Amino acid sequence: MQTPTDFEWSPLIPELACVDLAASLHFYVDVVGFCVAYDRPEAGFAFLALGRSQVMLEQVNLTRPQDHWVTGELTHPFGRGINFQIEVDDVELLNDRLAKAEIELFEPISDARYRVRGGERLQRQLLVQDPDGYLLRFCQALN
Repeated sequence: MQTPTDFEWSPLIPELACVDLAASLHFYVDVVGFCVAYDRPEAGFAFLALGRSQVMLEQVNLTRPQDHWVTGELTHPFGRGINFQIEVDDVELLNDRLAKAEIELFEPISDARYRVRGGERLQRQLLVQDPDGYLLRFCQALN
């Protein structure tokens, strides 16, 4: 298990239900580049970090959703109505890794400008869905 060297808890950490923890770990760790900060394999749980971004994954049993903090029926794609922006050092490199793994993008790399505090943020971004359908917006700050 790989662990980050400068691990600090983020004040907001999404915990994502997943159907196949091994498939999700392959996507997040092997393809995207997150590392496992810690896990509880017997519970189907992993805590991941990438830079300052953190996410928790928990495998759920769709035949017994009452065993988990599930507020409604889980059908693919999970996380409808939300996307997670995750800052990375190199969006182009991530794009290459996703292509090599034959993972289809939701939206290809593009540059986007957003108004922020009387200024402007320019970022390069791409969007991809994880194995459970959560929409992830990976971005790289350009200014």
